Amino acid sequence: MSVERFELLRRLEALLFASAEPLSENILLSRLPEGTDLASLLEDLQGQYANRGVNLVQRGKGWAFRTAPDIAPFFTLEREVPRKLSRAAVETMAIIAYQQPVTRAEIEEIRGVALSKGTLDILLEAGWIKPKGRRRVPGRPITWGTADAFLDFFGLEGLDALPGIDELKAAGLLDRRAGVSTIAMREDDLFKGDRDEEGEDEDDVEDFLESSLDDDDSLDMAGDGR
Repeated sequence: MSVERFELLRRLEALLFASAEPLSENILLSRLPEGTDLASLLEDLQGQYANRGVNLVQRGKGWAFRTAPDIAPFFTLEREVPRKLSRAAVETMAIIAYQQPVTRAEIEEIRGVALSKGTLDILLEAGWIKPKGRRRVPGRPITWGTADAFLDFFGLEGLDALPGIDELKAAGLLDRRAGVSTIAMREDDLFKGDRDEEGEDEDDVEDFLESSLDDDDSLDMAGDGR
């Protein structure tokens, strides 16, 4: 390895360690000399940390160092969470994750009830959702999609890593208790083409989010309204 490449790897390593949030490739390139082969450097650095206590991982469009999965349990801290994400926020988050980009009106259409402004505010404050542009229809409503912080919190490399219904069942994350409300994903023209090829039933995808938020890593967020 040349001295120049070694120095680039050191600089890239320092950038990633210094950031609390995943860094996009554009940001990394802006801090490195022009013409740097970033993909090659990331691959080398990822290989160097493959068997270490921390791993270099991709989270959406960003890269970050995260604790190795087999080491993570040693750092688990139990804490009491007074309030959890509301049912309305959980359902809204699930709809956005699986149907994005989606407008507020479309979320309300799927849930069958009006959505309070506070619900989206909670998800925005958590950094889990972000605006994805405006729908080219009268009124130009804002559409919403997931942010990289959502992927990072759930340990997902990308949206294609979101579990399907079969995976949720196998993991025991679907709760069929009586009284548990589900999202009615209706097959209408609005969402035609957004289903996966196997036409999996997505009625209970919010249980995946709720089950994850029921553990010790639950976010202390208050959400009211429907």
